[in-house]
Amino acid sequence: MIKTAGIPIFASHFSTMIIGVPSEIKNNENRVAVTPAGVSELVKNGHTVYVQKSAGEGSGFSDEEYIGAGAKMLPAIQDIYAIAEMIIKVKEPIEVEYPLIKKDQLLFTYFHFASHEPLTHAMINSGAVCLAYETVEKSDRSLPLLVPMSEVAGRMSVQEGAKYLEKPMGGHGILLGGVPGVKPAEVVVLGGGIVGTQAAKMAAGMGAHVTIMDISLPRLRQLDDIMPANVATEYSNEYNVRAAVKTADLVIGGVLIPGAKAPKLITRDMLPTMKKGAVIVDVAIDQGGCFETSKPTTHAEPTYVVDGVIHYCVANMPGAVPYTSTLALTNATLPYAIQLANKGWKKACSDNNELKLGLNVVDGKVVYKGVSDAFNLPYVPVENVLGQGAAQ
Repeated sequence: MIKTAGIPIFASHFSTMIIGVPSEIKNNENRVAVTPAGVSELVKNGHTVYVQKSAGEGSGFSDEEYIGAGAKMLPAIQDIYAIAEMIIKVKEPIEVEYPLIKKDQLLFTYFHFASHEPLTHAMINSGAVCLAYETVEKSDRSLPLLVPMSEVAGRMSVQEGAKYLEKPMGGHGILLGGVPGVKPAEVVVLGGGIVGTQAAKMAAGMGAHVTIMDISLPRLRQLDDIMPANVATEYSNEYNVRAAVKTADLVIGGVLIPGAKAPKLITRDMLPTMKKGAVIVDVAIDQGGCFETSKPTTHAEPTYVVDGVIHYCVANMPGAVPYTSTLALTNATLPYAIQLANKGWKKACSDNNELKLGLNVVDGKVVYKGVSDAFNLPYVPVENVLGQGAAQ
């Protein structure tokens, strides 16, 4: 046993792991990575969980609840990083956290590397093991750790879009659902995945006329079957998108290519053809955004205007509803976190292909193709770092 800043650090373990849960320090990020119930499950599995003081307050969980669940509390973020073998977070580390990350430390969080080159290089230089929630993938290509936050963000996108269509917020003053004798708003949803489906359901429920666009005909057929009568489906190509946005009051971008940058579906030259005071909500901003004019915004300053069109591009939308988001996220991440803690990351990723696909950067090597392609970095097959392909 060694000590750092008075905190004991155990150099090696067999079936136990020291897990750290720091406070989130991104702008207006009120989520926390693990609920007290999650801590209880990790402790029951024999692990030690350190939670930073007040980390759960923004989500409605007190320090006393964490202590009651078996957590140990530490005052500062530096203490958490110093002691933990595995850090469980919600959002990617920001610049002030980079120096705290240690070689061989496992970080289990959202990273979205392909849209953030400085973060990618910082994690390469750290020598840490970076396992990204957003690229953990099931055999049916679904993304189980992205789904709950995509559900929240998809539903929120309509809530926020409706708000910014109000005249005092800069919009052109249209009620999403209209009223008897007055047409409802036109909502265009780009992408028929989790975000798009949830957005379309919410917009339809509020009475808007919704067009949902996707490049997958099988998906459009499914949506056509399950959506209410005020939702139309349309095949997505540049010609159709260009025509659709001309009449749209609200456009929601929800396209995703796992681990890679989002495609730019609305280009700068389309904006002057749109209504003045229309709103576009870019839910894909974590992956670089699907509108050419998108740039990340914060909950403190969520919007900006280009060519009379209001852009809402908050990169951590679910952080505004942290109680719901934290519960939904822990429900999804906890089973994977327990596997990583019980087995160690190498064995857990070797045994579970879903976790293996979550590995993005390991010991200075980029092991996820979408990230290496985004920045033209050397690619190392993940099997090599797991000892499964050293002879290849």
